[in-house]
Amino acid sequence: MNPHEPMIPMPVKAHPFAHQYNAFDFACKKFGLYPSESHSCGVALLMEMGCGKTITAIGISGALYQFGKVNRILVVAPLSILGVWEQEFHEFADFPFALTVLTGTSSKKAETLKSIGNNGLHVVVVNYESAWRIEKELLAFDADLIIADEAHKLKEARTAQSKAMHRLGDKARYKLLLTGTVITNRELDVFSQYRFLNRKVFGDSFYVFRNRYFDMVGYGNHIPRFRGYMLEDFLERMHSVAFRVTKAECLDLPDITEEIRAVGLEPRAKKIYDEIEKESYTELSNSEVSAVNVLTKLLRLSQVTGGHLTDDEGDTNAVSTAKLDALSDILDTAMAEEKKIVVMARFIPELGDIQTLLENKGIGYAIVRGGVKNRDEEIRRFQEDSDCRVFVGQIAAAGLGITLTAASTMVFYSLDYSMSNFEQAKARIHRVSQTENCLYIYLIAKGTVDAKVLRSLRDKVDLAKSLVDDYRKGVNPFKEKGDFDYG
Repeated sequence: MNPHEPMIPMPVKAHPFAHQYNAFDFACKKFGLYPSESHSCGVALLMEMGCGKTITAIGISGALYQFGKVNRILVVAPLSILGVWEQEFHEFADFPFALTVLTGTSSKKAETLKSIGNNGLHVVVVNYESAWRIEKELLAFDADLIIADEAHKLKEARTAQSKAMHRLGDKARYKLLLTGTVITNRELDVFSQYRFLNRKVFGDSFYVFRNRYFDMVGYGNHIPRFRGYMLEDFLERMHSVAFRVTKAECLDLPDITEEIRAVGLEPRAKKIYDEIEKESYTELSNSEVSAVNVLTKLLRLSQVTGGHLTDDEGDTNAVSTAKLDALSDILDTAMAEEKKIVVMARFIPELGDIQTLLENKGIGYAIVRGGVKNRDEEIRRFQEDSDCRVFVGQIAAAGLGITLTAASTMVFYSLDYSMSNFEQAKARIHRVSQTENCLYIYLIAKGTVDAKVLRSLRDKVDLAKSLVDDYRKGVNPFKEKGDFDYG
């Protein structure tokens, strides 16, 4: 047997990396699927972005099902990641299941839950904000296993969201907590996440936990200060049910990992998009079908997927925040993991949205876009200043002569159509001086030209030529053909 392989085969349609096998093995032992010195109702997978914790959790879910331990699984995750769970379950789960993503109003979500049968394995995926609003119905769903993804969302013990997850967790037989790190800014953040995971580790009471590990200091004794002499006890308890691995430690990972985040446009934005798409296709029949003409029409559709539309008067209007909301979740995760991150976008209004988001979150950033004069200083700040956490780049302006190796994760908020610009932008973090494997995240609006643009860039196909060829074959060049490969 391979020394990395667990005693139980990992039921996934892939060959997992060694660290994924090890995490799977750790969880199977803790959940009692084979003999172990200690068991736990909950396991924390402390795996940074890019380490593949979703596929690991899917493998654990499958093993529990195959051993007859679970029939109902509840996945709770940030809104922008729900599609990732749906994609990866369908792509990697090597066991039978039915999966439902809860969408629509709270009443619609509740109705959907009630309609789920009792035969086989049922997986329900819902976002955190919705989970506490339909807590009663989720309790009735009676999940055997609850997976809390990006669980730093639970760090505040007294929020309605966290309290609901604690109650849901108390009823479930098994729990998985997925996050890069449970300690986001302070040791206090650990309590709420572990209260969900296994209440035996740090107890039920926040105040008992606080009084055990912290001194209250400052004016009015309102500031908790961790007791250094309790560190060994604190870490021993925390790691007793946790498997920890960082991206830097995953020596078996490829140099580059790519992840597509499929983002759903809001109904109003999708209606606008569909109308423009139909109009653009119709107009082609009354004009010269050239590369310039087709790309000009494509440009307008790309602007809408990024959240903006320029009207006939030349004014730019916001029509969607779908990608911005997805980016917000990614930023929260990166900040929780204390990682720097690069965000690339094409259009000026998108860059403005991203800057506003960062300012509202109080995240320090550097930016290189058209018109920025102190380019070298912006790059230096990102590379050297620990308070400068994010680099925002306009693809056409930030692609050459820039080293951004302080980050190993790059988010493409949008894409331009130039193969050269795309490759140059990616090379900003994947350079000789990079010490970690690189992760590229693409925000793709579902059912839009985003997928077609990304496909052409990844396959190194001339986008303009393929669009013109499509039209001449009687195909709408602005429609994506079939299901996009999100792998």
